[in-house]
Amino acid sequence: MQKLIINGGRRLGGEIKVQGAKNSALPILAGCVLAGEKVKLYNIPELSDVFAALRILSCLGVRCTYENGCVTADPTVIESVCVPDALMREMRSSIVFLGAVLARTGECRLTFPGGCELGPRPIDMHIRALRQLGVSITEKYGELICSCPHGVKGTVINLPFPSVGATENIMLCASMAEGETVINNAAREPEIEDLAGFLRTIGAKVRVSPSGTVRIKGVKTLHGGEYTVMPDRICAATFMAAAAAAGGEITLKGTVPSHLNAVTEVFEQAGCLVADSEDKIFLSAKKPLRAVREIQTLPYPAFPTDAQAPIMAMLTKAEGTSVITENIFTSRFRHVDELARMGADISTEGRTAVIRGVKKLYGAKVMAPDLRGGAALVCAALAAEGETTVTNIKLIDRGYENIEKTLTELGADIRREKS
Repeated sequence: MQKLIINGGRRLGGEIKVQGAKNSALPILAGCVLAGEKVKLYNIPELSDVFAALRILSCLGVRCTYENGCVTADPTVIESVCVPDALMREMRSSIVFLGAVLARTGECRLTFPGGCELGPRPIDMHIRALRQLGVSITEKYGELICSCPHGVKGTVINLPFPSVGATENIMLCASMAEGETVINNAAREPEIEDLAGFLRTIGAKVRVSPSGTVRIKGVKTLHGGEYTVMPDRICAATFMAAAAAAGGEITLKGTVPSHLNAVTEVFEQAGCLVADSEDKIFLSAKKPLRAVREIQTLPYPAFPTDAQAPIMAMLTKAEGTSVITENIFTSRFRHVDELARMGADISTEGRTAVIRGVKKLYGAKVMAPDLRGGAALVCAALAAEGETTVTNIKLIDRGYENIEKTLTELGADIRREKS
Protein backbone atom coordinates (compact mmCIF):
# COMPACT_ATOMS: atom_id res chain seq x y z
CA MET A 1 0.00 0.00 0.00
CA GLN A 2 1.17 3.51 -0.81
CA LYS A 3 0.16 7.00 0.22
CA LEU A 4 0.71 10.59 -0.87
CA ILE A 5 2.11 13.16 1.56
CA ILE A 6 1.25 16.73 0.55
CA ASN A 7 2.35 19.96 2.20
CA GLY A 8 -0.07 22.57 0.97
CA GLY A 9 0.02 26.33 0.67
CA ARG A 10 2.43 26.54 -2.27
CA ARG A 11 1.38 28.28 -5.47
CA LEU A 12 1.67 26.20 -8.63
CA GLY A 13 3.43 27.39 -11.77
CA GLY A 14 5.03 26.10 -14.91
CA GLU A 15 4.25 24.05 -17.99
CA ILE A 16 3.39 20.36 -18.24
CA LYS A 17 2.35 17.99 -21.01
CA VAL A 18 -1.03 16.32 -20.57
CA GLN A 19 -0.98 12.52 -20.67
CA GLY A 20 -2.85 10.39 -23.16
CA ALA A 21 -6.54 9.85 -22.48
CA LYS A 22 -7.32 6.87 -20.29
CA ASN A 23 -10.94 6.78 -21.48
CA SER A 24 -9.74 6.66 -25.07
CA ALA A 25 -6.80 4.28 -24.63
CA LEU A 26 -8.84 1.49 -23.05
CA PRO A 27 -11.41 0.93 -25.86
CA ILE A 28 -8.66 1.38 -28.45
CA LEU A 29 -6.61 -1.32 -26.73
CA ALA A 30 -9.67 -3.57 -26.88
CA GLY A 31 -9.93 -2.69 -30.57
CA CYS A 32 -6.51 -4.22 -31.19
CA VAL A 33 -8.25 -7.62 -31.06
CA LEU A 34 -9.93 -6.77 -34.38
CA ALA A 35 -6.70 -6.26 -36.32
CA GLY A 36 -5.15 -9.11 -38.25
CA GLU A 37 -1.68 -7.61 -38.06
CA LYS A 38 0.54 -5.72 -35.63
CA VAL A 39 -0.72 -2.48 -34.16
CA LYS A 40 1.36 0.32 -32.65
CA LEU A 41 -0.26 2.81 -30.32
CA TYR A 42 1.38 6.00 -29.07
CA ASN A 43 0.63 8.34 -26.15
CA ILE A 44 -0.68 5.47 -24.02
CA PRO A 45 -0.57 6.59 -20.35
CA GLU A 46 1.22 4.52 -17.74
CA LEU A 47 -1.80 3.58 -15.65
CA SER A 48 -2.92 0.53 -13.69
CA ASP A 49 -6.07 0.36 -15.85
CA VAL A 50 -3.92 0.28 -18.99
CA PHE A 51 -1.85 -2.58 -17.61
CA ALA A 52 -5.07 -4.42 -16.71
CA ALA A 53 -6.19 -4.06 -20.35
CA LEU A 54 -2.83 -5.37 -21.54
CA ARG A 55 -3.21 -8.41 -19.26
CA ILE A 56 -6.62 -9.08 -20.80
CA LEU A 57 -5.09 -8.88 -24.27
CA SER A 58 -2.37 -11.31 -23.22
CA CYS A 59 -4.97 -13.76 -21.88
CA LEU A 60 -6.67 -13.65 -25.28
CA GLY A 61 -3.38 -14.50 -26.98
CA VAL A 62 -2.41 -11.01 -28.15
CA ARG A 63 1.32 -10.46 -27.72
CA CYS A 64 1.88 -7.03 -26.14
CA THR A 65 4.74 -4.80 -25.08
CA TYR A 66 4.67 -1.41 -23.39
CA GLU A 67 7.60 1.01 -23.46
CA ASN A 68 7.72 4.78 -23.02
CA GLY A 69 4.06 5.34 -23.80
CA CYS A 70 4.06 3.01 -26.83
CA VAL A 71 2.10 -0.24 -27.00
CA THR A 72 2.91 -2.82 -29.64
CA ALA A 73 0.21 -5.47 -30.00
CA ASP A 74 0.29 -8.52 -32.26
CA PRO A 75 -3.23 -9.99 -32.50
CA THR A 76 -2.43 -12.30 -35.42
CA VAL A 77 -3.62 -15.33 -33.47
CA ILE A 78 -6.42 -15.21 -30.90
CA GLU A 79 -5.93 -18.20 -28.60
CA SER A 80 -8.83 -17.69 -26.17
CA VAL A 81 -12.26 -16.09 -26.08
CA CYS A 82 -12.50 -16.02 -22.28
CA VAL A 83 -11.66 -13.04 -20.09
CA PRO A 84 -10.81 -14.15 -16.53
CA ASP A 85 -13.10 -12.91 -13.76
CA ALA A 86 -10.20 -11.40 -11.79
CA LEU A 87 -9.30 -9.15 -14.73
CA MET A 88 -12.93 -8.21 -15.46
CA ARG A 89 -13.29 -7.00 -11.88
CA GLU A 90 -10.33 -4.62 -12.14
CA MET A 91 -12.04 -1.97 -14.28
CA ARG A 92 -15.42 -1.03 -15.71
CA SER A 93 -14.03 -0.56 -19.23
CA SER A 94 -13.24 -4.28 -19.46
CA ILE A 95 -16.75 -4.76 -20.88
CA VAL A 96 -15.67 -3.26 -24.25
CA PHE A 97 -13.63 -6.40 -24.91
CA LEU A 98 -16.97 -8.15 -25.43
CA GLY A 99 -17.76 -6.42 -28.73
CA ALA A 100 -14.21 -6.74 -30.04
CA VAL A 101 -13.80 -10.45 -29.26
CA LEU A 102 -17.24 -11.26 -30.69
CA ALA A 103 -16.45 -9.45 -33.94
CA ARG A 104 -13.12 -11.24 -34.35
CA THR A 105 -14.03 -14.77 -33.22
CA GLY A 106 -17.81 -15.05 -33.12
CA GLU A 107 -17.89 -15.93 -29.42
CA CYS A 108 -16.86 -14.58 -26.03
CA ARG A 109 -17.16 -15.54 -22.36
CA LEU A 110 -16.70 -13.08 -19.52
CA THR A 111 -18.15 -11.95 -16.19
CA PHE A 112 -19.56 -8.62 -15.11
CA PRO A 113 -17.03 -5.75 -14.93
CA GLY A 114 -15.75 -4.01 -11.80
CA GLY A 115 -14.27 -0.52 -11.31
CA CYS A 116 -15.02 2.39 -8.98
CA GLU A 117 -18.26 2.16 -6.98
CA LEU A 118 -20.16 5.15 -8.36
CA GLY A 119 -23.63 3.66 -8.19
CA PRO A 120 -25.48 1.45 -10.69
CA ARG A 121 -23.85 1.29 -14.11
CA PRO A 122 -25.80 -1.54 -15.73
CA ILE A 123 -24.61 -3.14 -18.95
CA ASP A 124 -28.20 -3.77 -20.08
CA MET A 125 -27.77 -1.34 -22.98
CA HIS A 126 -24.66 -3.20 -24.14
CA ILE A 127 -26.43 -6.57 -24.06
CA ARG A 128 -29.59 -5.29 -25.73
CA ALA A 129 -27.63 -3.65 -28.54
CA LEU A 130 -25.43 -6.68 -29.16
CA ARG A 131 -28.52 -8.89 -29.34
CA GLN A 132 -29.87 -6.55 -32.02
CA LEU A 133 -26.67 -7.29 -33.94
CA GLY A 134 -27.48 -11.02 -33.85
CA VAL A 135 -25.50 -12.01 -30.75
CA SER A 136 -26.89 -14.77 -28.53
CA ILE A 137 -26.22 -13.94 -24.86
CA THR A 138 -27.02 -16.13 -21.87
CA GLU A 139 -26.03 -15.72 -18.24
CA LYS A 140 -24.95 -18.69 -16.14
CA TYR A 141 -23.51 -18.45 -12.63
CA GLY A 142 -22.53 -14.81 -13.17
CA GLU A 143 -20.85 -15.49 -16.52
CA LEU A 144 -22.00 -14.09 -19.85
CA ILE A 145 -21.83 -16.72 -22.60
CA CYS A 146 -22.00 -14.96 -25.96
CA SER A 147 -21.94 -16.22 -29.54
CA CYS A 148 -22.95 -15.19 -33.04
CA PRO A 149 -24.46 -18.36 -34.52
CA HIS A 150 -25.38 -16.58 -37.74
CA GLY A 151 -22.72 -13.89 -37.71
CA VAL A 152 -22.97 -10.25 -36.67
CA LYS A 153 -25.61 -8.44 -38.74
CA GLY A 154 -25.76 -4.70 -39.22
CA THR A 155 -28.92 -2.96 -38.02
CA VAL A 156 -30.31 0.31 -36.65
CA ILE A 157 -29.82 0.74 -32.90
CA ASN A 158 -31.56 3.51 -30.98
CA LEU A 159 -29.87 4.03 -27.62
CA PRO A 160 -32.18 5.23 -24.81
CA PHE A 161 -29.24 7.16 -23.32
CA PRO A 162 -25.99 8.27 -25.03
CA SER A 163 -23.87 5.72 -23.15
CA VAL A 164 -20.17 5.96 -23.96
CA GLY A 165 -19.46 2.30 -23.19
CA ALA A 166 -22.43 0.99 -25.14
CA THR A 167 -21.54 3.15 -28.14
CA GLU A 168 -17.96 1.84 -28.07
CA ASN A 169 -19.05 -1.79 -27.77
CA ILE A 170 -21.40 -1.46 -30.73
CA MET A 171 -18.73 0.28 -32.83
CA LEU A 172 -16.21 -2.47 -32.12
CA CYS A 173 -18.64 -5.31 -32.78
CA ALA A 174 -20.19 -3.75 -35.90
CA SER A 175 -16.83 -3.02 -37.55
CA MET A 176 -16.74 -6.57 -38.94
CA ALA A 177 -20.50 -7.11 -39.24
CA GLU A 178 -22.39 -7.94 -42.39
CA GLY A 179 -24.01 -4.76 -43.70
CA GLU A 180 -24.35 -1.32 -42.14
CA THR A 181 -25.02 -0.45 -38.52
CA VAL A 182 -26.48 2.91 -37.52
CA ILE A 183 -26.34 4.07 -33.89
CA ASN A 184 -28.81 6.82 -33.06
CA ASN A 185 -28.45 8.86 -29.87
CA ALA A 186 -24.83 7.71 -29.67
CA ALA A 187 -22.40 9.24 -27.20
CA ARG A 188 -20.72 12.38 -28.56
CA GLU A 189 -17.65 12.45 -26.31
CA PRO A 190 -14.30 13.15 -28.04
CA GLU A 191 -13.20 9.64 -27.07
CA ILE A 192 -15.83 8.24 -29.46
CA GLU A 193 -14.29 10.12 -32.38
CA ASP A 194 -10.85 8.92 -31.25
CA LEU A 195 -11.99 5.29 -31.30
CA ALA A 196 -13.48 5.89 -34.75
CA GLY A 197 -10.16 7.36 -35.89
CA PHE A 198 -8.31 4.25 -34.72
CA LEU A 199 -10.82 1.92 -36.38
CA ARG A 200 -10.46 3.82 -39.66
CA THR A 201 -6.68 3.48 -39.35
CA ILE A 202 -6.96 -0.32 -39.30
CA GLY A 203 -9.43 -0.37 -42.21
CA ALA A 204 -12.89 0.03 -40.69
CA LYS A 205 -15.54 2.22 -42.28
CA VAL A 206 -16.87 4.43 -39.49
CA ARG A 207 -18.43 7.88 -39.62
CA VAL A 208 -19.33 9.92 -36.54
CA SER A 209 -21.80 12.76 -36.83
CA PRO A 210 -21.75 15.71 -34.38
CA SER A 211 -25.52 15.21 -34.04
CA GLY A 212 -25.04 11.87 -32.28
CA THR A 213 -25.31 9.37 -35.15
CA VAL A 214 -22.61 6.80 -35.86
CA ARG A 215 -22.56 4.77 -39.09
CA ILE A 216 -20.44 1.63 -39.45
CA LYS A 217 -20.20 -0.32 -42.70
CA GLY A 218 -18.89 -3.74 -41.81
CA VAL A 219 -15.82 -5.20 -43.52
CA LYS A 220 -14.59 -8.80 -43.55
CA THR A 221 -11.05 -8.18 -42.29
CA LEU A 222 -9.05 -5.42 -40.66
CA HIS A 223 -5.32 -4.81 -40.83
CA GLY A 224 -2.63 -3.33 -38.60
CA GLY A 225 -1.55 0.27 -38.29
CA GLU A 226 -0.19 3.03 -36.07
CA TYR A 227 -2.27 5.48 -34.07
CA THR A 228 -1.73 8.23 -31.47
CA VAL A 229 -4.26 8.50 -28.65
CA MET A 230 -5.79 11.91 -27.89
CA PRO A 231 -4.83 13.89 -24.74
CA ASP A 232 -6.75 13.36 -21.51
CA ARG A 233 -9.28 16.16 -21.05
CA ILE A 234 -10.16 15.06 -17.50
CA CYS A 235 -6.53 15.16 -16.41
CA ALA A 236 -6.28 18.64 -17.91
CA ALA A 237 -9.36 19.73 -15.93
CA THR A 238 -7.88 18.22 -12.76
CA PHE A 239 -4.58 20.10 -13.01
CA MET A 240 -6.45 23.30 -13.79
CA ALA A 241 -8.53 22.74 -10.64
CA ALA A 242 -5.36 22.12 -8.63
CA ALA A 243 -3.78 25.34 -9.88
CA ALA A 244 -6.95 27.33 -9.25
CA ALA A 245 -7.29 25.98 -5.70
CA ALA A 246 -3.63 26.54 -4.80
CA GLY A 247 -3.24 29.74 -6.81
CA GLY A 248 -0.70 30.44 -9.53
CA GLU A 249 -0.32 30.09 -13.27
CA ILE A 250 0.10 26.95 -15.34
CA THR A 251 0.27 26.02 -19.01
CA LEU A 252 -0.99 22.67 -20.25
CA LYS A 253 0.50 21.61 -23.54
CA GLY A 254 -0.60 18.78 -25.80
CA THR A 255 -4.29 19.52 -25.21
CA VAL A 256 -7.37 20.01 -27.38
CA PRO A 257 -8.92 23.19 -25.89
CA SER A 258 -12.28 22.69 -27.61
CA HIS A 259 -12.76 19.45 -25.64
CA LEU A 260 -12.84 21.50 -22.44
CA ASN A 261 -15.22 24.34 -23.34
CA ALA A 262 -17.77 23.47 -20.66
CA VAL A 263 -15.01 23.20 -18.04
CA THR A 264 -13.11 26.37 -18.89
CA GLU A 265 -16.38 28.29 -18.67
CA VAL A 266 -16.60 27.30 -14.99
CA PHE A 267 -13.03 28.45 -14.31
CA GLU A 268 -13.79 31.80 -15.91
CA GLN A 269 -16.91 32.18 -13.77
CA ALA A 270 -14.75 31.46 -10.72
CA GLY A 271 -12.50 34.40 -11.62
CA CYS A 272 -9.64 32.60 -13.36
CA LEU A 273 -8.08 33.84 -16.56
CA VAL A 274 -8.11 31.12 -19.22
CA ALA A 275 -6.52 31.44 -22.64
CA ASP A 276 -5.78 28.81 -25.27
CA SER A 277 -3.95 28.31 -28.52
CA GLU A 278 -3.96 25.40 -30.96
CA ASP A 279 -2.76 22.79 -28.45
CA LYS A 280 -2.21 24.70 -25.19
CA ILE A 281 -4.32 25.99 -22.32
CA PHE A 282 -3.08 28.73 -19.99
CA LEU A 283 -4.72 29.30 -16.60
CA SER A 284 -3.99 32.12 -14.17
CA ALA A 285 -5.53 32.10 -10.69
CA LYS A 286 -3.89 35.01 -8.90
CA LYS A 287 -7.12 36.47 -7.52
CA PRO A 288 -9.37 34.93 -4.84
CA LEU A 289 -11.88 32.48 -6.29
CA ARG A 290 -15.58 33.25 -6.35
CA ALA A 291 -18.60 30.95 -6.37
CA VAL A 292 -20.16 29.83 -9.66
CA ARG A 293 -23.75 29.32 -10.71
CA GLU A 294 -25.12 25.79 -10.69
CA ILE A 295 -23.03 23.13 -12.44
CA GLN A 296 -24.97 20.26 -13.99
CA THR A 297 -23.12 17.13 -15.08
CA LEU A 298 -24.48 15.85 -18.38
CA PRO A 299 -23.21 13.97 -21.45
CA TYR A 300 -20.77 15.80 -23.75
CA PRO A 301 -20.64 18.60 -24.78
CA ALA A 302 -21.99 19.59 -21.35
CA PHE A 303 -19.97 19.51 -18.11
CA PRO A 304 -18.36 16.06 -17.62
CA THR A 305 -19.14 13.98 -14.55
CA ASP A 306 -15.47 12.99 -14.28
CA ALA A 307 -14.48 16.62 -13.64
CA GLN A 308 -17.10 17.16 -10.94
CA ALA A 309 -15.02 16.09 -7.92
CA PRO A 310 -11.84 18.10 -8.67
CA ILE A 311 -13.92 21.20 -9.47
CA MET A 312 -15.81 20.77 -6.19
CA ALA A 313 -12.49 20.70 -4.33
CA MET A 314 -11.54 23.99 -5.99
CA LEU A 315 -14.87 25.58 -5.07
CA THR A 316 -14.44 24.79 -1.36
CA LYS A 317 -12.24 27.91 -1.22
CA ALA A 318 -14.38 30.12 -3.45
CA GLU A 319 -16.13 33.09 -1.89
CA GLY A 320 -19.88 32.47 -1.78
CA THR A 321 -22.05 29.40 -2.39
CA SER A 322 -21.80 27.07 -5.38
CA VAL A 323 -24.17 24.25 -6.34
CA ILE A 324 -23.35 21.05 -8.24
CA THR A 325 -26.02 18.65 -9.51
CA GLU A 326 -24.76 15.18 -10.47
CA ASN A 327 -27.01 13.75 -13.18
CA ILE A 328 -24.92 10.80 -14.36
CA PHE A 329 -24.11 8.68 -11.30
CA THR A 330 -25.99 8.27 -8.03
CA SER A 331 -22.99 7.76 -5.72
CA ARG A 332 -20.51 10.34 -6.88
CA PHE A 333 -20.30 12.49 -3.75
CA ARG A 334 -18.28 10.01 -1.69
CA HIS A 335 -15.39 12.48 -1.54
CA VAL A 336 -17.53 15.04 0.35
CA ASP A 337 -16.98 13.49 3.78
CA GLU A 338 -13.22 13.41 3.20
CA LEU A 339 -13.18 17.06 2.11
CA ALA A 340 -15.11 17.89 5.29
CA ARG A 341 -12.21 16.43 7.31
CA MET A 342 -10.12 19.21 5.79
CA GLY A 343 -12.56 21.95 6.80
CA ALA A 344 -14.77 22.11 3.71
CA ASP A 345 -18.40 23.17 4.20
CA ILE A 346 -20.47 20.98 1.89
CA SER A 347 -23.98 19.62 2.29
CA THR A 348 -25.62 17.09 -0.01
CA GLU A 349 -29.17 16.01 -0.66
CA GLY A 350 -29.83 13.42 -3.31
CA ARG A 351 -27.98 14.41 -6.46
CA THR A 352 -27.22 17.97 -5.33
CA ALA A 353 -24.23 19.32 -3.40
CA VAL A 354 -24.10 22.82 -1.94
CA ILE A 355 -20.55 24.14 -1.43
CA ARG A 356 -20.10 27.11 0.88
CA GLY A 357 -16.62 28.54 0.43
CA VAL A 358 -14.31 28.68 3.44
CA LYS A 359 -11.27 30.89 3.95
CA LYS A 360 -8.96 28.02 4.85
CA LEU A 361 -8.61 24.29 4.42
CA TYR A 362 -6.44 22.27 6.78
CA GLY A 363 -4.24 19.24 6.28
CA ALA A 364 -5.71 15.93 7.45
CA LYS A 365 -5.54 12.19 6.96
CA VAL A 366 -7.97 11.27 4.17
CA MET A 367 -8.70 8.25 1.98
CA ALA A 368 -9.43 8.26 -1.75
CA PRO A 369 -12.97 6.87 -2.20
CA ASP A 370 -12.64 6.45 -5.98
CA LEU A 371 -10.52 7.67 -8.89
CA ARG A 372 -11.80 11.24 -9.36
CA GLY A 373 -12.66 11.65 -5.69
CA GLY A 374 -9.04 10.84 -4.88
CA ALA A 375 -7.87 13.48 -7.35
CA ALA A 376 -10.19 15.98 -5.62
CA LEU A 377 -8.51 15.28 -2.29
CA VAL A 378 -5.12 15.97 -3.85
CA CYS A 379 -6.40 19.29 -5.23
CA ALA A 380 -7.74 20.28 -1.82
CA ALA A 381 -4.51 19.22 -0.09
CA LEU A 382 -2.47 21.51 -2.35
CA ALA A 383 -4.59 24.45 -1.16
CA ALA A 384 -4.68 23.45 2.52
CA GLU A 385 -2.53 24.61 5.40
CA GLY A 386 -0.26 21.93 6.79
CA GLU A 387 0.28 18.31 5.81
CA THR A 388 -2.28 16.01 4.22
CA THR A 389 -1.92 12.24 3.88
CA VAL A 390 -3.97 10.61 1.12
CA THR A 391 -4.30 6.83 1.32
CA ASN A 392 -5.86 4.24 -1.01
CA ILE A 393 -4.05 5.94 -3.88
CA LYS A 394 -4.18 2.82 -6.04
CA LEU A 395 -7.51 4.28 -7.18
CA ILE A 396 -5.81 7.53 -8.24
CA ASP A 397 -3.20 5.51 -10.15
CA ARG A 398 -6.01 4.09 -12.28
CA GLY A 399 -6.31 7.41 -14.11
CA TYR A 400 -3.31 9.65 -13.38
CA GLU A 401 0.19 8.90 -14.58
CA ASN A 402 2.68 9.56 -11.73
CA ILE A 403 0.51 12.37 -10.35
CA GLU A 404 3.10 13.31 -7.74
CA LYS A 405 5.80 13.75 -10.40
CA THR A 406 3.58 16.00 -12.53
CA LEU A 407 2.59 18.19 -9.58
CA THR A 408 6.20 18.41 -8.40
CA GLU A 409 7.08 19.84 -11.82
CA LEU A 410 4.54 22.58 -11.07
CA GLY A 411 6.13 23.36 -7.71
CA ALA A 412 3.98 21.27 -5.35
CA ASP A 413 5.45 19.70 -2.21
CA ILE A 414 4.21 16.15 -2.71
CA ARG A 415 5.80 12.74 -2.34
CA ARG A 416 4.78 9.09 -2.48
CA GLU A 417 5.57 6.78 0.42
CA LYS A 418 4.82 3.22 1.42
CA SER A 419 2.19 2.91 4.12
